[in-house]
Amino acid sequence: MAYTAKDYSKLIGMEGFSEILLKNHFTLYQGYVTNTNKVMDILSQMLKDDKTGTPEFAELKRRLGWEFNGMRLHECYFENLGGKTPLDKNGRLSKKIAEDFVTYEAWEKDFKATGAMRGIGWVVLYQDVTNGKLINFWVNEHDVSHPAGGNPILIMDVFEHAFMLDYGLKRADYIGAFFKNINWAIAEARLK
Repeated sequence: MAYTAKDYSKLIGMEGFSEILLKNHFTLYQGYVTNTNKVMDILSQMLKDDKTGTPEFAELKRRLGWEFNGMRLHECYFENLGGKTPLDKNGRLSKKIAEDFVTYEAWEKDFKATGAMRGIGWVVLYQDVTNGKLINFWVNEHDVSHPAGGNPILIMDVFEHAFMLDYGLKRADYIGAFFKNINWAIAEARLK
């Protein structure tokens, strides 16, 4: 069953994100969807042709993690954007953040500091499904550094394509724009 790229054009006009930046980002995401489908089709054919013991099969299996996670992380990222309403201080997510980070402000400082680190990747507020604890993670590449069994709650793309066109090297300004546009209802709905 092939994956279909989702339409995130409703985000165009969002404060702090130019139309050209968003359209470029949507095109990049669509490439991950296309490549996920291509890799899965080739792997399926290699399985049918009994070519699973080949180096080509092994490399494509490794590549699948890059393409699939690139697709999924972008979907989570775009879906948790477009909000205008602040985090509900009486909601489950706010209470869980306060429980695990002492205060919302401490969590935000940690999340922003993680996003400001040198390098490319993602910042993801994960929930450990074994104990429910919230943890901010740096995810280096799409297919590296994800905590096993982690439930992604809030995702911020900090690859250059997410901000350079609008902000140049001012990543902190991009992070500020990201925070102005978080769809907290989506993030809270992801909480288990």
